[in-house]
Amino acid sequence: MHTVEVSGLRIGYQRAGQGPPLVLLHGAYEDSRVWRQQLEGLSREFTVIAWDAPGCGLSDDPPPDFTGRQLGDALAGFLRDVAPRKPHVLGLSWGSGVALELYRGHPHMVASLVLASAYAGWAGSLPPEEVDRRYAQILAELDQPPEQFIPVWMPTLFTERADPAVVDEFSAIMADFHPAGMRALLSASGRADYRDVLPTISVPTLLLYGERDVRSPLAVARDMHRQIPGAQLTVIPDVGHLAAAETPHAFNAEVRRFLHSIGD
Repeated sequence: MHTVEVSGLRIGYQRAGQGPPLVLLHGAYEDSRVWRQQLEGLSREFTVIAWDAPGCGLSDDPPPDFTGRQLGDALAGFLRDVAPRKPHVLGLSWGSGVALELYRGHPHMVASLVLASAYAGWAGSLPPEEVDRRYAQILAELDQPPEQFIPVWMPTLFTERADPAVVDEFSAIMADFHPAGMRALLSASGRADYRDVLPTISVPTLLLYGERDVRSPLAVARDMHRQIPGAQLTVIPDVGHLAAAETPHAFNAEVRRFLHSIGD
């Protein structure tokens, strides 16, 4: 692990390999450890950089009044320090919103986007009642012991075919979350809406989804595809929300194919 200071916050990250920079943005309740299979599988061709978002992993917790814009600015500052060459940016689930927040404020910093299991923010992709339900669920969970609620998440993240060892690995990572950090991030981006950003995206974009994703289902994927000019949509068969972990070889192959197709 490495650390760098950005806007007064210590940011932790992992780095592996050589080649064009590929920056990985994890989902909620997660940190850079969820990218183990990508740090291993893509580092022969790319400099793979996986950050711990503020409030996650080894990174400092942001202040309670942290905003989505500040989150995007923090990522921009991080990229200036660790990836001075314009990187490819891959965001997973909540991390896809962070990627869109970065693009909203700093579009010139991105070579391409890979939005995996993505939303245009919860409010940009889900009905208002579902946004309210998810927001209230996480808010309630922050006052509960992880062993009480993390098992409830697993069937929404993986299919029944997932390797139990991978499910256990993710459960342990998620249980290691920062309550104060998650509370700040929920406040900053839990009701984010990036529908205004999607039509402005002018860099090559891959939308990468699992066929059996119940958290960001294919209706969300198709809506994103309609709104982003020239975006490619790829669906990995018979896999859930965390395709990067459940079927890493297929996930990595699609990322590799896309990046090579646009030129590194």
